[in-house]
Amino acid sequence: MPAPIEPFTLNIPQGELDRLNRKLDDVRWPERETVKDWSQGAPLAKVQALCDYWRHGYDWRRCEAQLNGLGQFKTEIDGLGIHFLHIKSPEANALPLIMTHGWPGSVIEFLKVIGPLTDPVAHGGKAEDAFHLVLPSLPGYGFSDRPSEPGWKVDRIARAWIELMKRLGYGKFVAQGGDWGAAVTTEIALAAPPECLGVHLNMPIAFPGKEDNPTPKEQKQIEKFQSFMTEGSGYSGQQGTKPQTLGYGLTDSPAGQAAWIYEKYHGWTDCNGDPETVLSKDEMLDNIMLYWLPATATSSGRLYWESIRTGFAARKVSIPVGASIFPYELMPVSKRWAERIYQNLIHWNELDVGGHFAAFEQPARFVDELRTCFAKLR
Repeated sequence: MPAPIEPFTLNIPQGELDRLNRKLDDVRWPERETVKDWSQGAPLAKVQALCDYWRHGYDWRRCEAQLNGLGQFKTEIDGLGIHFLHIKSPEANALPLIMTHGWPGSVIEFLKVIGPLTDPVAHGGKAEDAFHLVLPSLPGYGFSDRPSEPGWKVDRIARAWIELMKRLGYGKFVAQGGDWGAAVTTEIALAAPPECLGVHLNMPIAFPGKEDNPTPKEQKQIEKFQSFMTEGSGYSGQQGTKPQTLGYGLTDSPAGQAAWIYEKYHGWTDCNGDPETVLSKDEMLDNIMLYWLPATATSSGRLYWESIRTGFAARKVSIPVGASIFPYELMPVSKRWAERIYQNLIHWNELDVGGHFAAFEQPARFVDELRTCFAKLR
């Protein structure tokens, strides 16, 4: 018999919040950077301002109440407790959709799209655009259990997600993801269970071939990715090789954990150098809290150690795939490269704004992309 699906309610002990405040009161700060930009990492003044707001202006109970009001659940799959949000649409013919976040994300990044996706009529859409949403937390992230032994790679997560949708009674579904969510969603597509009608990716995984003669546009995409690998991928190298060592500092220091993620909001969003123009401090801290409170800095980073060598390999997918390309994505992809991998590419759109955290940054455009893509599979 499958494990039961049980309601999950967040009620963080006040003592944990008091402990966080004490740590924020007692941060041992480094000296400021020797440059006037973010090239050495998150600037001291910016991190201090974020942590000051975290200590004196931020309200976790607001976020906690919002999550509890949506419908949270846990169920054991393959020996691990999986946390997820399950929001059913009021529309009887809604299409079940499982969406997967990545690092340094969480279910928080989907909060702004839940209403338009589940209840489109109330948000200017049509009843036939509706989805039932399943939003799981990756193993070792948020309030899912942390694996205690090796082996939780992206393909194993994909199998767990397929089981989760079956356990919820969905005889057909679609899947969506970016970042690690794209890797997991691609693994669902590669498994091609009969229940999965197709997938959508906001970070499709495809690379140029050795035989390609790049167009000027493709050459810029190649150069952008090379620049990211040279100047912006240190986090991946550390988490992919020694996540345990990194985890001691991030798990003990709220300022360290905040800066580790805040830097990515600067570098990976379409923010013109100022992440607060795209995401509020509350939104960023809501997400950071889903790393700090359950102490998942190490376990979340360990997914890189498990899967970095295989998780973003380009392998041919035969089931229907849609892709939305946001201009500030980390891994720019040419349609020509994608068509070699996704052999049934039903949707392709290159947008003019937005970055790596598509649903978080550009919720309206993200919703439109999913509606347009999956309309072809209903």
